[in-house]
Amino acid sequence: MRVPRLVVAAPSSGSGKTTVATGLMAAFAARGLAVSPHKVGPDYIDPGYHALATGRPGRNLDAFLCGPERIAPLFGHGAAGADLAVVEGVMGLYDGAAGQGELASTAHVAKLLRAPVVLVVDASSQSRSVAALVHGFASWDPEVRVAGVVLNKVGSDRHEELLRQALEGAGVPVLGVLRRTKAVRAPSRHLGLVPVAERHAEAVESVAALAERVREGCDLEALLALARQAPPLPEEPWEAAREAGAEPVARAPRVAVAGGAAFTFSYAEHAELLRAAGAEVVGFDPLRDEALPHGTAGLVIGGGFPEVYAPELSENRPLRQQIAAFAGPVAAECAGLLYLARELDGKPMCGVLDARAQMTERLKLGYREAVAVTDSVLAQAGTRVRGHEFHRTELLPGAGPAPAWGLVRPERRTEGFVHHEVHASYLHVHWAAAPGIAGRFVARSARRWEAEHAGSTA
Repeated sequence: MRVPRLVVAAPSSGSGKTTVATGLMAAFAARGLAVSPHKVGPDYIDPGYHALATGRPGRNLDAFLCGPERIAPLFGHGAAGADLAVVEGVMGLYDGAAGQGELASTAHVAKLLRAPVVLVVDASSQSRSVAALVHGFASWDPEVRVAGVVLNKVGSDRHEELLRQALEGAGVPVLGVLRRTKAVRAPSRHLGLVPVAERHAEAVESVAALAERVREGCDLEALLALARQAPPLPEEPWEAAREAGAEPVARAPRVAVAGGAAFTFSYAEHAELLRAAGAEVVGFDPLRDEALPHGTAGLVIGGGFPEVYAPELSENRPLRQQIAAFAGPVAAECAGLLYLARELDGKPMCGVLDARAQMTERLKLGYREAVAVTDSVLAQAGTRVRGHEFHRTELLPGAGPAPAWGLVRPERRTEGFVHHEVHASYLHVHWAAAPGIAGRFVARSARRWEAEHAGSTA
């Protein structure tokens, strides 16, 4: 794989990684380059802005969820045919999975991709000290090549001059300077940026403004030249068809995948694995569609912000009733779990699960290791997975459903529900790390279609 590439990192969160990464993607795409966008970590929202900037699916590179061995292959899959790949980091450059060293950090992914790193530094409250900061990050791990700096939130010409003077002896060139401004802001809320699907027009304006800001402040030619210095990667690209390993199905079952503004969280590889396993994947919007797509044999409801749209979801009674009566396989994650409950913040939901959901002030956030406790449409009991939990809601369950997962790290507890053909959980799992999930779900969906079809022709 010979793809020019850059990793955009920072000393800490809030330094401006998303500003610079998204701006670079949009600026290079506007020049006619095919730009492949990537995000380190489990974040679903930034990739939406990346996709808007480039016209290609935003893809995640998470060494915890998918394993270090899959990072380069997944990168190669996403970057196929691209002229340039831009990878936005997560948190600080060396911050990874808690208590597990460099695992899943931006530095770890940069090493796995053999990619040069551009460090975005918030210079708003420093001058000469910036040299010590950059020197420390550049020398901390000799396997990480910090090859350039973009200075963000610079206050004035004089401030820029002092910063450049300080960095002259640091051995890391300044490749961009962005002035302090409040004019360019992406819409945000309690869990980060607002997903593109919710504020599309505003997001388009934000991405265009970021592109213009980066064009004015960054040396695009130098950055492109740096990206072209990345060596070839020996790994073969990931392929959904090879990974799914599914048994052939007589007829492609139709798997409906929830989307729209309330359900925006999904990894691009999930739909690709479902198709590779033999499914026909169709989308639907629970905010707008009053019925599931005709012939739906399986249902996938991923993450998002249903709490923001609880009244509208509740008002769509025809769809709620149809989902409540649906007898086929259902895979629900986080937002999907809440939607299947009896109610969310007092608003009636689908009532598939005997549970009530409500918003809280407490944020549950972090990587999880889990084992399937109950046989389900997704996994056999005993299957081990890695996932991510990220929500401010709690579920008050009634009696009855069996647990879906037993969490083993960092804490021990059961989580989620298995109820007939329904698997619902807060845990976000990247199916590329467990491709058998897609094959199992499609096979169950195919049996559902065959049973219905046999009944209708009898």
